[in-house]
Amino acid sequence: MEKSKRQKTLAIVILSLCLALFLAIAVLVGIPMIRFIGDPDRFRAWVSERGIWGKVAFVFMKALKVVICVIPGEPLELAAGYAFGTWEGTLLCVIGTTIGSIITFSLVRRYGMALVRVFFSEEKLSTLSFLKHSSKRDMILMFLNIIPGTPKDLLNYFVGLTDMNFYLWVLICSVGRIPSVITSTICGDAFEQRRYALAIGVLVATLALGAGGLLIYNRYIDRQNKTTHEK
Repeated sequence: MEKSKRQKTLAIVILSLCLALFLAIAVLVGIPMIRFIGDPDRFRAWVSERGIWGKVAFVFMKALKVVICVIPGEPLELAAGYAFGTWEGTLLCVIGTTIGSIITFSLVRRYGMALVRVFFSEEKLSTLSFLKHSSKRDMILMFLNIIPGTPKDLLNYFVGLTDMNFYLWVLICSVGRIPSVITSTICGDAFEQRRYALAIGVLVATLALGAGGLLIYNRYIDRQNKTTHEK
């Protein structure tokens, strides 16, 4: 019990230091970027003026969103499509997501449940416990990452608690999130080109896919947990 308490305290201290570092950079670079997201033209100008560093700043903010999973990611993806276009915006989002996933995975592997509990309750984590012993775990995780609407932040923190291969998880995060990211960047790019019918159509389709994906996820998780309890 005492060891668990020390681990939790250490995890909170480490997380606090990481947050302080992230927030320091966010104040200097990220806050101006976020301020301009509500004004897409100013946001694009702000990024363009900084050249490569504007792109680096964006990647950092996307990585920060993954680690600090209470930050909404959709506005950043829409802004990426508006400022960088569909393909470059998608690439930058995927790079940021991958970096954030690597950081999260590494921290969870080091500090375990003590860190995960900072963001998620044990009740939420218990809904995924069947994955720890599933022979189809890797395939299921890829599927859940591809489907829009699934709680990818929860999956990202949960996987660090398993024995999953680090490089495989990085691959799943990089490839699996492309479908959900690209729909947002297409939408942002369409708004920038004043193609409003396309933008609205993609947005509606994305919302529908997200709602459908969440429904599929909840039913699948409920079925798996029911099967586990019956055994």
